[in-house]
Amino acid sequence: MQEQLPPQEQAVRILLVDDEPSLTLTMPAILRHYGYEVTAVGTVNEALALITSAHFDVLISDLNIGHPGDGFTVVSAMRRTQPTCITLILTGYPGFDSALEAIRSQVDDYLIKPAAVPALINLIEQKLRNPRPGTASATKRVSQLLRENVFEIAQRVLNQTKADPGLGALPLTEEQRLEFTPHAIEEIAAILESPESEQVRLEVIQSAKTRGHKRHQQGYTLPLLVVQARILEQAIFEVIHEHLLSLNLSHLIFDLKHLSACLYTQLESSQRAFMDAEERFNRRAE
Repeated sequence: MQEQLPPQEQAVRILLVDDEPSLTLTMPAILRHYGYEVTAVGTVNEALALITSAHFDVLISDLNIGHPGDGFTVVSAMRRTQPTCITLILTGYPGFDSALEAIRSQVDDYLIKPAAVPALINLIEQKLRNPRPGTASATKRVSQLLRENVFEIAQRVLNQTKADPGLGALPLTEEQRLEFTPHAIEEIAAILESPESEQVRLEVIQSAKTRGHKRHQQGYTLPLLVVQARILEQAIFEVIHEHLLSLNLSHLIFDLKHLSACLYTQLESSQRAFMDAEERFNRRAE
């Protein structure tokens, strides 16, 4: 058995976050045996409350706490509130490597469950002895994230559009399917940066009307407009979730509120323009 850590003037404080009762009972006892001071909780809300009220040297969080990816929320909060805290992720999925690449610069390391005790202790000690220099703080706004990932979001929209039975059946080229997506993303970013600007709002409405007219010409229906809007919304929120650790959480709720409002405005304006085009088409056909 590995030797206990030598006495310290102040014990290293660890916050363990996991929704498996067996783990939150056994792991703290093991870590305390090695000289650590451990607080264990099983929910995100409990973790967030502790992060804002107590100091910790190490965070060990499950990747999925109640819901997939909840561990990212806990890590993000810790990085913003206590940037020097070492952050470790626990995951039950050995194939997590590829997904982790996107957040490796934001998390100190990760372990596959069930984590062997010697490996866990060695990793904690290694990170304590060699803290990562210059860890970037989570300062991005959602608007910046959207602009940095226009291509990624557009590619996801294209893939989902082609996979949808209704949208995929439309005789359109890839260029036609993607024609409006980048600009729609830029409009959302502009709204997030100037949510009170009437000029920006009017520009968004006018652009969405143009899309509504064009989609009518391309053979869309009103239900397909809604599906298209939902695909864009899903792609945006997927990217936000994957980059959550880089976002400034103090602005996140505010940004998401205006993002949702902008998506609704875009859809409503496109639908109105689509119905106007439909009405004119029907009048000419009479």
